[in-house]
Amino acid sequence: MLEYFGRLLLILPLVGGLAWGSLWLWKKLQIGLPMNAAPTRAVRVVDAVSLGSNGRLLVVEFGQNTLLLGASRSGINILASTKQGAPHA
Repeated sequence: MLEYFGRLLLILPLVGGLAWGSLWLWKKLQIGLPMNAAPTRAVRVVDAVSLGSNGRLLVVEFGQNTLLLGASRSGINILASTKQGAPHA
């Protein structure tokens, strides 16, 4: 019985280390994702707030504009927009 626990104490950290290492390697080698590079997308979602099961409020940056969007099952509407550097209302 003591031999079993001795092997368990040796194998368990080894298996845990291999699992952690493989997940770390998978994250670093994902195809199509840049490593530590700035995002190059033209549209960036800054914040999103859920309004129940049917709607959301989204703050989106697009170019020099910041947009407040309302999204629901029936569509997407622009609620407000500002230019970059302009005071927010």
